[in-house]
Amino acid sequence: MTSLFGLDLRDKRIVVAGGGIVATRRLRRFLSEGAEVVVISPEVSDDIARLASHHDIEWRQRTIEEADLEGAWFILLATDDREVNARLSARAAQLRVWCINASDAAQGTARAAATSTHGDLAIGVVSLDAPDPARVRAVRDAIAAVVDGGEVDLRRHRPGAGRVILVGSGPGDAGMLTIRGRQALSEADVVVTDRLGSSAILSSLPYDVEVVNVGKSPDNHPVPQAEINRILVERALEGKSVVRLKGGDPFVFGRGGEEVNACLSAGVDYEVVPGVTSALSVPASVGIPVTQRGVATSVLVTTGHAGADQAAIASMLAGATVVVLMGVTALPAIASAAIAAGVDEDTPVAVVESGTTARERVTRGPLADIARIASETGVKPPAVIVIGEVARPDLLASLVAATPQ
Repeated sequence: MTSLFGLDLRDKRIVVAGGGIVATRRLRRFLSEGAEVVVISPEVSDDIARLASHHDIEWRQRTIEEADLEGAWFILLATDDREVNARLSARAAQLRVWCINASDAAQGTARAAATSTHGDLAIGVVSLDAPDPARVRAVRDAIAAVVDGGEVDLRRHRPGAGRVILVGSGPGDAGMLTIRGRQALSEADVVVTDRLGSSAILSSLPYDVEVVNVGKSPDNHPVPQAEINRILVERALEGKSVVRLKGGDPFVFGRGGEEVNACLSAGVDYEVVPGVTSALSVPASVGIPVTQRGVATSVLVTTGHAGADQAAIASMLAGATVVVLMGVTALPAIASAAIAAGVDEDTPVAVVESGTTARERVTRGPLADIARIASETGVKPPAVIVIGEVARPDLLASLVAATPQ
């Protein structure tokens, strides 16, 4: 009978005998868990040699000996000689050192589990009978897909220290929430959400998860930032896992830094889960590359609150792409200031409303006319404004036509 245990490999000496495909694949897992890896083999793969050249591992370029097992905490036997592996496996058992015999799992004292990590949980699958790696991986992947799809409640059942997890929900489409973001929501006792948080994401939460809506719009700020900070800290100090669900990315004009500061000041543990920022993803979703070889090699991301400041105007004058978030109200002033500073009034502009959602709409026009066009067509937040040559409607088609066949 095989029992499944979790082993802490951090700072533990792991000896790997062999330098082929199996050794290469498995030692990367040891490294990811913080182990000190020693590879003993006359020859190794290019990957192992490269790791050794960077001092990520130690490579002893010779045949392994029984004495090499002494002082090890864990041993992987992956030489191409089954008899050597069997002999060393027996010696490891005498030394009471955990050992995986890659050529015959029945001889080792340990088996490698196919694992997947989901926040602070790890799920492992092992074979109890004859090893069948492909089968084990298939089962692991099927379970991981269910967990990462948000279909499993990962909330803690035992009381523990509270924490705050800042999660970027992405530009709007629920499918653009990261896997770690979905995991965090499955762990949440409380979700503090922005107006821009995806409603589809929230609708999948269990009914007993507390949802606190602190959303803002350009002319309506019902919950001040200080109060949001207080809510996060208060709930976490009650021992709850609190997810702060924010549109886009928490650290791209999301005031995530202020919320982290509040956690630090209160001694509350926190985690930041980056999100797909609308500044780059929304233009991409409508076929606008914010950088394009031969057109624009840099991009400036700014906010409508900053207006057409010196950095934005200098970027426009230099031919860079300027992406403005939360800029619908400020668009007339931005366009006027840019033109007054010498930016070509025919510079293309695209305004993308509710990007990546069913309500997505693109409004285009030259810099001189875009404010009027946006007003006439009733452009409303949330919207991403792209200023620069990359916003030309026919840009990508023209590049294809210009490419020699």
